[in-house]
Amino acid sequence: MSAFSALLRREFSLAFGRGGGPLLALAFYACVTSLAPLAAGRAPETLAAVAPGLAWLALALASLLSLERLFERDYEDGALDLLALGPIPLELTCATKCLAQWLATGAPLALAAPIAAIALGAPVSLAPLTVLAALIGGLSFAFLGGLGASLSLGSRRGGMLVAVIVLPLFTPPVIFGAGALWAFGEGLPWASGLLLLGGYTAAAVALAPIGMAAACRNALS
Repeated sequence: MSAFSALLRREFSLAFGRGGGPLLALAFYACVTSLAPLAAGRAPETLAAVAPGLAWLALALASLLSLERLFERDYEDGALDLLALGPIPLELTCATKCLAQWLATGAPLALAAPIAAIALGAPVSLAPLTVLAALIGGLSFAFLGGLGASLSLGSRRGGMLVAVIVLPLFTPPVIFGAGALWAFGEGLPWASGLLLLGGYTAAAVALAPIGMAAACRNALS
């Protein structure tokens, strides 16, 4: 077994043990989408108009759960020191942590996204694009969330700090993803929104591990 696959298996196992894996995020997602009609009104036409945006907002908020412990546990027990000195570059280690977080939490949330959107009144034909956009956007949430988690290492109120750091970074994926879904539902050109979402995600995957590794080295020094 290669060092990378061993690390991915370790991080995937920790992701399930960190906050209950996808169950807590899915429960939170269900609660937010259930409360949305109480705030937006129960009129079907109103819910159908805001369904893509509400589903994406709930997805972004649910992705915040368990991010605080992404690096904190390894930092507290000394495992982060060993990972930094291991054969795998720290940037790749950070990327692996985020990938495992996406597999354990982001992918299940993406599969639940069309159910939430349809429950809010979105057309069934929107389901395939909703899954695709949520998978791409969820990957950016994982990597940007990892950046926030690494920057908050050692702080006493890490969870609040992570939210303050990453929520502004979550704004473009929410705009691009919800915009693509809205355009598709209205019969307008929607590919540009999905391409912007993919480009933003690609930039996050490429650049966030560099920032995470630098933040981890700073916390360990």
